[in-house]
Amino acid sequence: MNSVKVGLLGFGTVGQGIATILTRNADEITRRTGRRVDVTTAAVRNVAKAEAAASAAGVDITITDDAMSVVNNPDVDIVCEVMGGEQPALDLCLTALAHGKHVITANKALVAMHGNTLFAAAQKYKVMFGFEPAVAGGIPVIKAVREGLAANRIESLAGIINGTGNFILTAMTDQGRDFDDVLDEAQALGYAEADPSFDVDGIDAAHKLTILASIAFGMPLKFDELMIEGIRDIKQEDVVHANELGYAVKHLGIARRRDTDTGPAVELRVHPTLIPQRQLLANVHGVMNAVLVEGDAVGQTLYYGPGAGSEPTGSAAVADITDMVRAMGSDPSHQVPPLAFQADALQDLPVLKPDDIECGYYLRITAEDKPGVMADIAGIFGRHNISLEAILQKEPDAINAADETTATLLPIVLLSHKVREGEMRAAIAEVEALPCVPSPVTLLRVETL
Repeated sequence: MNSVKVGLLGFGTVGQGIATILTRNADEITRRTGRRVDVTTAAVRNVAKAEAAASAAGVDITITDDAMSVVNNPDVDIVCEVMGGEQPALDLCLTALAHGKHVITANKALVAMHGNTLFAAAQKYKVMFGFEPAVAGGIPVIKAVREGLAANRIESLAGIINGTGNFILTAMTDQGRDFDDVLDEAQALGYAEADPSFDVDGIDAAHKLTILASIAFGMPLKFDELMIEGIRDIKQEDVVHANELGYAVKHLGIARRRDTDTGPAVELRVHPTLIPQRQLLANVHGVMNAVLVEGDAVGQTLYYGPGAGSEPTGSAAVADITDMVRAMGSDPSHQVPPLAFQADALQDLPVLKPDDIECGYYLRITAEDKPGVMADIAGIFGRHNISLEAILQKEPDAINAADETTATLLPIVLLSHKVREGEMRAAIAEVEALPCVPSPVTLLRVETL
């Protein structure tokens, strides 16, 4: 049989990883697929730079600066989009699909924002669309949820799915450093971009959670309805207090199925979260990723590994290539659907508003150190039927306590049992209105998983 030809859109970190793996492991991949797979061409902005990189990696490949020539090339069977961004990636992928080519992307933003359109195009033209490398790098979590857990009704998933954020929170926890200091180091090491917004503000994790939730629950992609909070406002003192209470602070993407009075719905949220130190996710450090998935039959399963990098992400892309080569020529109706469920069986599940989320809460309240303050605060939570699990009343700051011209302030740390967020927000508004509470209350969510 003729070999399968792969064309790359982009030849940066991930593109080079794909080409290197396909070249180095060509015999192994042929044994798995029954056909040889060759990378033949790549489209880039800087041809000379890419040619030098290909030569250094020992990869024999044609380099061009005309991306459309790759998707129009009749000899290319599979197009791998690893250029990033929404455009021109979207137009190139749609063109490739229309030409009957199978497409793979490592572009989580492209899938989260335009996946519904891309999946429909793949179905229309009877080709395959793969995106394993778009979520959690080298961890085969999409295949695990879509295929390995196909017997299960997925109840929830929670994941550390952004390595940069996890690197920052790990250093803040283990080394007692502040956010800005660790971010500078992450940028120097190349873990964070010059503009780190996508990572530290939760956008990158939200793109990935959108994809995972759609596969888990069989629903259309709904990025615009996610609740998203980043880690910029995490203070060292909150990391310390969490540790004293037996928790670690992690930036999680959480998707959970909920039965409501009006029918089934889902929670979709990305935010800093306190989780028990005994939890496996609490012990995922540095730039590593991990996803915890709970199914009704299997219970909890955990998927851990490198969430980025040339060959880890390249490994995921080549896994998609391998699946496609095996399935070439088969009846499209027998192929695994992109979102695990048949396209006409997807359920348009509503996404719960933030006020309807239910979880525990960590609160840090700065209040004046005088009689009756704690009783006033506790009374507010009591009136809102909010049960408190733990209270830490810290010592006043020494410098503040020595200043006789101002009231002495002290931090009060509370942990609540599970409560609806709207109720918690209402109680916090009353606490912040107290004359003895001069600054906003810090709120972090708590999950026992």
